[in-house]
Amino acid sequence: MKDNDCIFCKLANGDIPTATLYEDEDFRVILDANPASKGHALIIPKEHYADLYELDDSVAGKAMILAKKMIAKLTDILGCDGYNIVQNNGECAGQTVFHYHLHMIPRYKGDDVGLGWKLNELTEEDREYILSKL
Repeated sequence: MKDNDCIFCKLANGDIPTATLYEDEDFRVILDANPASKGHALIIPKEHYADLYELDDSVAGKAMILAKKMIAKLTDILGCDGYNIVQNNGECAGQTVFHYHLHMIPRYKGDDVGLGWKLNELTEEDREYILSKL
């Protein structure tokens, strides 16, 4: 299913021109229009899923396999030193476009890409609570 009001549905299905790196029946991989670093790309399913919670399991598996293939090829092309694969779910987690997508962000030694968080300590109380609920 596609959402006619979704810009990522339009990008994934070729309704809006993109710098397309790869396309198959399920996905389009494009360069991000506002990259965090040189070569930042997005894997976008052609079908509409708001986030990972809605994503079909088979599509999720294909997306990760595609990410692996793409970063292997792009690492050679870009000469980057590593990669972040980032996927946000929900506004508080940084999601701004509510169509599931994976960011593939090349990392270069000394770059200033800000992908970090404050490290905390796992408390015994949190550990026990989470383990008891699974």
